[in-house]
Amino acid sequence: MFNRSSQRGYLVILVLVFGSIFFVMVAAFTRYVVSQKQLQDAKLSKAMALNIAEAGLDYYKWFLAHYPDDTTNGTTTPGPYVHDYADPEGDTIGSFSLDIASSSACGEVYAIDIYSTGYTHDAPSTTRTIYGRYARPTVTEFAYIINSNVWAGSDRTIIGPYHSNGVIRMDGINNSTVTSGQESWVCDGSISCAPHGTWSTVDGVYGDGPNADLWTFPSTPINFTGLTIDLAAMETKAETGGGIHIGPSGDYGYRIDFQSDGTFDVYVVDRTWSYWGYSSDDGWNVERHVIRDDDYLASYVIPEDCSLIFVEDKVWLEGEVHGRVTIAAADMDSPGVDPTMILHDNITYSTATSGLLAIAEEDVLVGLVVPNNMELKGIFIAQNGHFGRNHYCTSCWGGWWGPNYGLPSHLDGYVERNSLTMYGTIVSNGRVGTKWTSDGSFSSGFQNRYNSYDRNLVSDPPPLTPEVSDTYQFIEWREVEE
Repeated sequence: MFNRSSQRGYLVILVLVFGSIFFVMVAAFTRYVVSQKQLQDAKLSKAMALNIAEAGLDYYKWFLAHYPDDTTNGTTTPGPYVHDYADPEGDTIGSFSLDIASSSACGEVYAIDIYSTGYTHDAPSTTRTIYGRYARPTVTEFAYIINSNVWAGSDRTIIGPYHSNGVIRMDGINNSTVTSGQESWVCDGSISCAPHGTWSTVDGVYGDGPNADLWTFPSTPINFTGLTIDLAAMETKAETGGGIHIGPSGDYGYRIDFQSDGTFDVYVVDRTWSYWGYSSDDGWNVERHVIRDDDYLASYVIPEDCSLIFVEDKVWLEGEVHGRVTIAAADMDSPGVDPTMILHDNITYSTATSGLLAIAEEDVLVGLVVPNNMELKGIFIAQNGHFGRNHYCTSCWGGWWGPNYGLPSHLDGYVERNSLTMYGTIVSNGRVGTKWTSDGSFSSGFQNRYNSYDRNLVSDPPPLTPEVSDTYQFIEWREVEE
């Protein structure tokens, strides 16, 4: 039998055992509570640091609204620039530090880059950094900007915003907004209004496309005159601002072939074929867009600080573009002479960061003698004319009294092409079109067309890309991983 002292001994042991267990549990619980508190404090500090960093971007947006293009925060010294941040009660709880730089080309600032790092004074080692690019939005945000009525056929797939100041018949597939500056339109027969008849009233955007929920009309028209480029100022920059200026050829124009190493070759076009072509804007006209012979002239290195090429003549364009490059075909000295640009062959990029802006004073046209499956990358602007591929045929009689508009026989095989893939932006004063039908059947141009805007050019466009708004805004925003 156990005596009383033995029982007390066992009780002491039990008390010690359970007390130790209880102590361990309490200690573990305390450590858990403390660690959770530390974790919550760390999360709160990170969240507050992000809010403070965002406040830094908002502050400099306000500052630039009052002092445009000032990248030194009102000083003449480089950053970073540190500002205190107060809570709604007025107590200073943290700071943000700003690093600011401008991006420029040909002597003009086109974007301001801001890095804002925020932190609280209670946890200054916990920081969050946000990057923002502040700029005016450009045409690169659109797949199409058109200043005329337009018809997107049922075989079209368009990726990116599609805008016209005129009416839009949308039978294709659009994955983004389709906007028209018109509320309604009285059909005049220039584009199909089926199943509505001529002189019936239709909406600013109408048709059989499947994504009508993305159609908006009327929307604010884009000021086409405002977004077109001052070609005279561009010529001056090419002559005296570090770009490349190429004078008149004295012949039919130049073929320019971009090379993947950042150069381009120039050829003088001295012989062309003559034939008939038809456009909605001009009707039937004699064209000389097919090269019969050209001669090598020179090779140029594209300048890095001002990658601008200004050509005072007609241009046939092709090749592999390296870097972000702008080329214009215009004649500012000869009244009534408005050069056209012919997209003569595939235009691609040598790197993922390359980009092209190609502007013609008149038309930007896809040529007749081009690849069966053609690829075009770039921003193409027909300032006073239209973008497209004109209509051609093997035998087209202009009535019993008219001429035969058919092509020379050696060009007949180019009337119909298979596919045109475009990656970038089309800006056209006149109606666009790269496929023609007759009695509902494909008859000329490209049977299949694919369009997508280039997201990479939105935040970093080629030099002197036209803007669609005078208002600066953040066109890129992201947190910088530390």
